[in-house]
Amino acid sequence: GVDDKSFNASAWAGAQAAAKADKNVTAKYLAATSDADYAPNIKKLVDEKCNIIVGVGFLINNAIVAAAKANPTVHFAIVDQDGEDHGADGSVYPGTKFANLKPLQFSTNESAFQAGYLAAGVSKTGKVATYGGLNIPPVTIFMDGFAKGVAHYNKVKSKSVTVLGWDTAKKDGTFVGGFSDSAKALQISKNFEQQGADVIFPVAGGLGGATAGNSMTSKKSVVIWVDTDGYVAAPQYKSVLLTSVVKGVGTSVQAVIKDEANGKFSSTGYNGNLKNAGTFLAPYHDLIRKVPTALRTEVTKLGNDIRSGKVSAK
Repeated sequence: GVDDKSFNASAWAGAQAAAKADKNVTAKYLAATSDADYAPNIKKLVDEKCNIIVGVGFLINNAIVAAAKANPTVHFAIVDQDGEDHGADGSVYPGTKFANLKPLQFSTNESAFQAGYLAAGVSKTGKVATYGGLNIPPVTIFMDGFAKGVAHYNKVKSKSVTVLGWDTAKKDGTFVGGFSDSAKALQISKNFEQQGADVIFPVAGGLGGATAGNSMTSKKSVVIWVDTDGYVAAPQYKSVLLTSVVKGVGTSVQAVIKDEANGKFSSTGYNGNLKNAGTFLAPYHDLIRKVPTALRTEVTKLGNDIRSGKVSAK
């Protein structure tokens, strides 16, 4: 839902900001309790004559594509998907694009790469960890970037910091199996700590709260939040939040609504990256003392090197 303090909350904040900035814009949302709600929810919004309908999340893509195809005069946007029709079994690449559907995607591997480097530099045990909600591209892109950032640190520093929870070669790792099972997220976090991890990066929306709550109790690990700046979005966990890998979902949603309101809608895809500040590493806030000055400088420089293409986060 919109109160996940992460992904969905960010999208809804963007829609609200667009409405606040323009008195002619009214924003509303419909929450889905399961995948079966996507199509009926979208139909409701079409029937209510909404000018633009934004689908939030990888899993809603098929429903948004079907609605865009059926309603060519309504504008749509999709977060975390390419907005293309890849055929009934999803195997047709490249897919069919639609003039009334704009994809909003993010190269979050870039900022996650910085986060991995940071985690490796901060770790005292030489073990860091990540886990995801589901094994889907918008989740694994963070995990992969994080693990590759650790590998980059190891290469530059001749160290051997281990990553638990993601294998870059197998493209597989530790997953909750959804975004709502906080008991499982808690167990995964405890397991990581038992294996020696002292920095954990959950890529599972609001489930990061289970990890952060455990870190506060155990005092064995610190947490890197995902999607929003957790220090602001979930301040109850600020004592254990090292940083956040921020994804500008809200900014992109606000921008597409603003374009619609100004009659400037375009189906050209948006890609948020370090260069255009569509993704970035949040400040260290209260835990800045945990990050030595030299490491802070290296993490900032790494961001610049990714922007310039000198270092690849892929």
